[in-house]
Amino acid sequence: MKPFTCAVIAALHFTGALSSAAELPSGHSIIRAKAGASEIVITTTPRLAGAIHSLTWNGKEFIDSLDHGRQLQSASNFDVGTPILAETYNPTEAGSQRDGAGPKSSSRLLHLIATNNLLQTTTQMAFWLAPGEKSGPNLAKNSTILSDHLLTKRVRIGYRDLPHVIQYDVAFHLPVGERHTHAVFEALTGYMPAEFSAFWKFNPQTGDLEPLTDGPGELAWPVVLATPDGRHAMGIFSPDQPAKGWAQLGYGRWKFRAEKVVKWNCVFRVSDANGIAPGEYAFRNFVLVGDRATVRDSLRALQKMFAQRNP
Repeated sequence: MKPFTCAVIAALHFTGALSSAAELPSGHSIIRAKAGASEIVITTTPRLAGAIHSLTWNGKEFIDSLDHGRQLQSASNFDVGTPILAETYNPTEAGSQRDGAGPKSSSRLLHLIATNNLLQTTTQMAFWLAPGEKSGPNLAKNSTILSDHLLTKRVRIGYRDLPHVIQYDVAFHLPVGERHTHAVFEALTGYMPAEFSAFWKFNPQTGDLEPLTDGPGELAWPVVLATPDGRHAMGIFSPDQPAKGWAQLGYGRWKFRAEKVVKWNCVFRVSDANGIAPGEYAFRNFVLVGDRATVRDSLRALQKMFAQRNP
């Protein structure tokens, strides 16, 4: 975990940007950079509180941004001192379930900077469920819609000499006054159009992509979702994986047939029977965009780079 945003939050408090709704950013931004014969273009919109609405390359949209859950975004889930249950205490960057496909988000965008190929945001995340709502049979544990959990991300298109790699650093800020013993940080997830139906896993020993079922579930190796012809693909890699105590997990993939959408994610878990300390929990991710061969080659380069750094 790499803290990087304390200065950002302090500056926001100092300038008053956290206290006045009139000063909050609109949420609209575009960043871009050359990647091969095309550009990678990333867009945020006012409806999603800073979460990434669109990522395009070579004439293809890679994100299925329908409601307020299907974005390139981050979220977390906590036990609140009781058995942890999916979505029942689930701060989510883009907003809440009840936001639906509407034009507004229950989350609050507090800070946004976008210039050339760089994006930085801080968002006060909404709970996915409103008080009284259920995830399956399980009732929401939160008593408000807007949480006290902040998320800061820094996104850079291009990493060193790898133009098809997007550096994506996230930091979750856990507030004081909450009692948790188990946390699940979905450091990053990407919901993609159903046409990205070919699932692959990257074998770090051979440097090759191997066929992968559509799961659902997690595995230890980075995953890649591609169109069947291999002309468009997106992968995920984190040098912070595997997380301590979770060597066989970390990268997930799903195919939601009824909803006509597919998903990948990168997940970290933190447990402490004495209570998880408030503060900052930060993770580095890399999103890889291109054709399938380029994504594979970029994964090879990242794997070699970080293996040399952390033998």
